[in-house]
Amino acid sequence: MDSIPTKLFAKKQRLDRYRPLPKELIKNLDEWFRIELTYTSNAIEGNTLTRQETALVVDKGITVSGKSLEEHLEAINHAKAFDFIQTLINKKRQDITENNILDIHRIILQKTDDINAGRYRTVSVRLKGSETILPNAVKIPQLMQEFTGWLNGDLRDHPVKIAADAHFKFVSIHPFVDGNGRTARLLMNLVLMQAGYPPAIIRKENRSVYLKSLEEGQTKGNFDNYYACIFEAIDRSLDIYLEALEPTTEQRFYTTAEVAKLLQIDPESVRRYVRSKKLRAVKLGGKFIRIEKNDLNQFIETIKTSNP
Repeated sequence: MDSIPTKLFAKKQRLDRYRPLPKELIKNLDEWFRIELTYTSNAIEGNTLTRQETALVVDKGITVSGKSLEEHLEAINHAKAFDFIQTLINKKRQDITENNILDIHRIILQKTDDINAGRYRTVSVRLKGSETILPNAVKIPQLMQEFTGWLNGDLRDHPVKIAADAHFKFVSIHPFVDGNGRTARLLMNLVLMQAGYPPAIIRKENRSVYLKSLEEGQTKGNFDNYYACIFEAIDRSLDIYLEALEPTTEQRFYTTAEVAKLLQIDPESVRRYVRSKKLRAVKLGGKFIRIEKNDLNQFIETIKTSNP
């Protein structure tokens, strides 16, 4: 399934009609994506900071009790790496350099592994629980030169597919001892944002599907689930932008008050469900507090099952 869903094209066209986007909206959503990408990307790698804790660490510089120094630094570093790729958005994909990629990685591992930060691995590595065979370390410099040459080339594919392919090719080379996944996701999102798309967020709850889809591509040459996972992530991000720009469009996200009205309960009960993690909610900053439609439907089904 390397064909891109037509809904992505349609939503991108709708988004482009609003350009230039309101500066306040861009600022608000950039701040949200900065935290959400940091939280989700680190969570996929095992970081235990919650979404709210990640925001406290990154935005307020607050130390969270019971969390390791490394987890704090991983949050700070990823946010800085996101800020760095923002400086490259106005460039073209063809201008992304090998040094840019090394810089992303250097920022991600700074103060947590300064010896390996921004340096290609010189040892063999294996992926835990995976049958994927990664390239020999001596081949890494050549493979990365080839990868950058491909990325800078005159590619005919759609930018969405190029971004997904860049991610897959990069993690399959696995050029670093650590930080490959975080670097790959930031690189993918740089390519997307250069093409005018919002960054794709691989959610923590999709971690198993995401990792399994990568392995299927690496060991079986089956990319259907991988592309489906990436395209769905891009689709969600497009919806976040469009929902903020088109408040009258068919809703995919709901506010606390709207959920309370739908469930015929008071807003505080909704907040209690969210705090107890029975109902997933996302804070986009300011008035952009959203509960995704799929999460709401799943919650309603859970209620029906427990109260037949």
